[in-house]
Amino acid sequence: MIAIFAFYLFATLTIASSVMVIFARNPVHSVLWLILAFFNAAGLMLLLGAEFIAMLLVIVYVGAVAVLFLFIVMMLDIDFAALRSGFTKNLPFGLIVALVLLAEIVVAVSAWKAGPVTGGAQPAATTQPNIEAVGELLYTRFLFPFEIAGLILLVAMIGAIVLTHRSRGDVRGQKVSRQVDRRPDEAIKNLNPAVGEGMKL
Repeated sequence: MIAIFAFYLFATLTIASSVMVIFARNPVHSVLWLILAFFNAAGLMLLLGAEFIAMLLVIVYVGAVAVLFLFIVMMLDIDFAALRSGFTKNLPFGLIVALVLLAEIVVAVSAWKAGPVTGGAQPAATTQPNIEAVGELLYTRFLFPFEIAGLILLVAMIGAIVLTHRSRGDVRGQKVSRQVDRRPDEAIKNLNPAVGEGMKL
């Protein structure tokens, strides 16, 4: 009973937050609703026994992608009037995309009701959690592609740092050796200005 209640709760909140992502007037609010949708989708994955996918939704999508979207939206100077005018201009294209997605959902639901493609064969029962199964496959059979993917990400990270860390001529760099070698009499000046005279820079 509690599982059915949790399913309908997570499903309702996922659908409601997804609708609010589309209809929210503020892009920051849209990203916050998107984060809520990811959390509820992770709850649905937990109910299905897919703990690994639920963890990915929380760590990768909420902790990285959605937060990155939020920072980008908050840093950009967004003209909300231009966004509202562009909504009516792109409305026909959006309706076409919505109809295509609706047709795909209808086809998917019809195929699901028709039964499994394997002709009724059930998957083999196992007592091993899916996280352990994924880890075992990842670090045994797919170890080499996993290491290659990590190497590609490392090269991409180093390339991004090199591209953004350019030398600029209008910025004064810090010279530690010159600061250490400076004597106290060069850094401190004792002045005794008269009343009303002020400091001379």
